[in-house]
Amino acid sequence: MINNIDNEQRQCLTIGRIAPDFTAMTTEGPITLSQYRGRWVLFFSHPGDFTPVCTSEFIAFARLQPEFEKRNVQLLGISIDSNPAHLGWLYDIFKMTGIVMPFPLVADRDAQIAALYGMVNPDRIYEQSVRDVFIIDPNQRIRAILIYPATNGRNMYELLRLIDALQVSTTYGVSTPADWMPGDPVIVPVANTLDEAIARGMEPESLEMNCLAWWYCFADLSELTPLPNQ
Repeated sequence: MINNIDNEQRQCLTIGRIAPDFTAMTTEGPITLSQYRGRWVLFFSHPGDFTPVCTSEFIAFARLQPEFEKRNVQLLGISIDSNPAHLGWLYDIFKMTGIVMPFPLVADRDAQIAALYGMVNPDRIYEQSVRDVFIIDPNQRIRAILIYPATNGRNMYELLRLIDALQVSTTYGVSTPADWMPGDPVIVPVANTLDEAIARGMEPESLEMNCLAWWYCFADLSELTPLPNQ
């Protein structure tokens, strides 16, 4: 069931928008997206049950569940298969691996949620959801969108790295450079005044920064203070 979604939201979901709420049946019973407010949510689609690439992804997600949990991330999967199909597939995974899937899988048989989030490719003769990832913050804003083809599985460690980067940016009001990994220096916001720009250009050490230019400065996370209310 789709909750209070206008036509504009149906047409375009972008980073920064509120994630559309919905209520649906899952392999853990009925859920509503907004029940996870206060947590990060990694909402991901897969093309279909009983498929090899999707199976490999679900096994990888399950094995890394403790890492997502440490980051206060709720995993939530979806495809346009029925709930009985989901249950049968997850039971087969359990028989093969002994893994009980530790997160819900949404049944979206009429593809309403998949269409709402742009997960269905309208150019296909047979509709099939693609491999989308929506990273949603505790205020239910979409913070990242990633799209993979049906033929190629996602890299779970990159998803964890991106979540780490988003959480650092949110907590400290900073950015992360290319190839950033947890523990690396972060990029501090650009100077807002001429005095600040001169100080960064002339004496960055006094500001506990490493500046290659007044507008290109790094700092160690340990030297920064979290933003208020973070």
